[in-house]
Parts: sequence; structure tokens; C-alpha cells
Amino acid sequence: MKEFTAACVQIAITPNDPQANITKGIEWLKKAVAEYQAELVVFPETVTTGFDTAQTPEELWNMIDEAPGALTEGIQAAARELGVHVVWPTYRRAEERGKIFNSSILIGPDGEVIGIYDKTHPFPGERRDSGGWVEVGTQANVYETDLGNIGMIICYDGDFPELSRLLAVKGAEIIVRPSALLRSYDIWYITNCARAYDNHVYMISTNMLGPDAAGNYYFGHSMIVNPIAWRLAQARGTEEIIAAKLDPDPLRYITWGSKSIQPFDHLEDRNLALYEEILKEAKSKFEPGKRYPRKES
Repeated sequence: MKEFTAACVQIAITPNDPQANITKGIEWLKKAVAEYQAELVVFPETVTTGFDTAQTPEELWNMIDEAPGALTEGIQAAARELGVHVVWPTYRRAEERGKIFNSSILIGPDGEVIGIYDKTHPFPGERRDSGGWVEVGTQANVYETDLGNIGMIICYDGDFPELSRLLAVKGAEIIVRPSALLRSYDIWYITNCARAYDNHVYMISTNMLGPDAAGNYYFGHSMIVNPIAWRLAQARGTEEIIAAKLDPDPLRYITWGSKSIQPFDHLEDRNLALYEEILKEAKSKFEPGKRYPRKES
């Protein structure tokens, strides 16, 4: 990867008003480029509508669009005008009416869509097969860009070490994590730092701010974490942009501010033979307060 500046745009949305949120997103994208010289700009999860829209899947399907489409074309045009990479997260229509993906869309500086990631670990209440509104994504790819190799995850995905590890094994140098996270700040901080450190990748993690249509309220505190788990930037609980310059040689030293050489690589040092039994169904030995029943597909 090259040295470049990445930015998180942490904004509150107008629930269930895609056009207002697209207009606001374009304004803040221009601000991120003008004020921070950002070359990669990451927005929060479901930025066009808010996370919980308090609608049925059929009603939400009517409000959104395919991608590329009406929910991306304005941002695509702005990315092309500004010559910047953008991660634009939105619900998007699947081919069948009423079926919806929670997606993250990587747009290049020419305005073209580089790749689309559909959330592979929707939160239990979000999954349509548990009574929610979102289909489960089935692919996690890494995209080669002029900045570096970018992988995408979304919010609850960050709780699953296997997913970020898969992206790192596929060559990711940067993982973006748009989120609408409602749990504690400590969980947010720990999972971002752990995924960065586990896999020696940059984590660009933008969290939603303010309310959605169901009355959930998001706390922000977006952050950029480097591959030795140091926060390079962190937002507060208000609308703002954070940015940091990403060093293409981040593993030379073992800790921030030190000249002590780092002598290990978590990917190279894996004991692969030990992991053969990991790919099987399992449940925690501790029972959660609620389990969402899964419908058979």
C-alpha cells in the first residue's frame, strides 16, 4: 500500500429519508477532502436510512434501490469529482421483492463501484430468517486499489475473528468497518483493536451517531487503529470527521513511539494444523438471555 490519509465521516442521519442523507453525505464528503485531504472516506452503516427503519422488509424494499442505483449515484458523482475512494454503506435490494442486503459499497475515484460487500454476520434480530429484514451475505473479498488492498466488514461482523482473518489471509492491508453499534464503548474499542492486532491490518471504523426510526441512539466514537493496535484517531459523541495518515511500513517497531524492532508476524506464525476442528456448529456453554429462533431455508 501507499501512504495516504483515511477519514471517518461520523454523522447523524434523518431516519428513513434517503435523499436527505445522500445530500448530507455529499456535503460531508467534500468537507473530508477539503479539510483533511482524505483519499479514503468511510461512512457509517446504513447511512441512507438508519439501521432499524421500523418497517417490514417489503416496506423497506420499496424505499431503497439496487446498487449501483439511486442510493449511490450522487455519491459516485461526488467521488469522481473529488477523485477519492468512498465506502458508502446502505441497504440495497436483492433481486426478489422484499429481500434486502445490508451492504457496504466501495467506490473508486473514477466514480465506479469497485466492490459490494453484503453483511455476512447480521445481528440476530436483523436476520430475516430470525424474524428481521436482512439476508445473510455469502462472500468476503479483498479489493486491490491504488491506495492498498481493502477488505470490508460491517458492525457485528467485527465480533467474529474468523472473518477479519479470512480477509487478512486474502491480502487485506486495510479493513473498513462501518457500524451502527449499540453496545458499550469498551466492546467497540476492544474489537476494533483486536481485529487490527490479530491480523496486522488498519481498521477504519465509523460508527453511527444519533437516533434511528425505532428510537435506538448511537454513540459515535469512530476510530482508526493501526496494525499494532494503536488508535491513530478517535471521534467524540458528536458529528465530526476524524482522519489519520496511514504508514505503509507499520510493523517495523513493536509499539508506538519505540525503536524496538518487531520480530513476529501473526499470519505467518499460525499453527494451521491446530484449527481443523473449528469449522463446525457450536453454541456457548453460557445461555444468553434470549435466542432468536432460525427458520430453515
